[in-house]
Amino acid sequence: MRVVIAEDSVLLREGIVRLLEEQDCTVVAAVGDGDDLLKAVAEHRPDVCVVDVRMPPTFTDEGLRAALVLREQYPETGVLVLSQYVEERYASELIGGNPGGVGYLLKDRVADVDQFLDALRRVAAGGAALDPEVISQLLARSGKADPLAALSPREQQVLRAMAEGKSNTGIAQALVVGEGAVEKHISSIFNKLRLSSGDGDHRRVMAVLRFLGT
Repeated sequence: MRVVIAEDSVLLREGIVRLLEEQDCTVVAAVGDGDDLLKAVAEHRPDVCVVDVRMPPTFTDEGLRAALVLREQYPETGVLVLSQYVEERYASELIGGNPGGVGYLLKDRVADVDQFLDALRRVAAGGAALDPEVISQLLARSGKADPLAALSPREQQVLRAMAEGKSNTGIAQALVVGEGAVEKHISSIFNKLRLSSGDGDHRRVMAVLRFLGT
């Protein structure tokens, strides 16, 4: 897996580089601002980018704006955004539109190495990985669950776990059920949300976007 890292904090940037290299990932570039991120992606065409929301010069939304450009210009490159806090507007912009290859995690999650690496791999493979806190705040903001009215409480639990980026095995472990039951719930979710088999592997991501109302 080839990775570009965009993080203005030298300590955190170097920490992520070391972490990924210890996991046999290839960090092709590690930069400190949005402009250099765009240049690095154009040059190296990585599998995935790790991007801080707030970077120089104003430390407001430079990283997020660069991430949105990447999503449009390089849809084959996954984008995993890291943020100190849940930025609801930014999260909605990021996960809307192209349904795949995107993640949004709070920086605290980087300390959980397994969770961070799982999210990075899912995003690189075209999936979604959204922080549970991001999900909770987006749902609270939307105040509506009309697309999900047909889902049972258990199906909504499964869909929430999918939104967090959990695999079928991870969902089964979290809900203490068998993987066969998880597969049945997911199939039912796809049917109720009218996501046909023709949508291919993106059905999981599309279901998540429907869940979040984006």
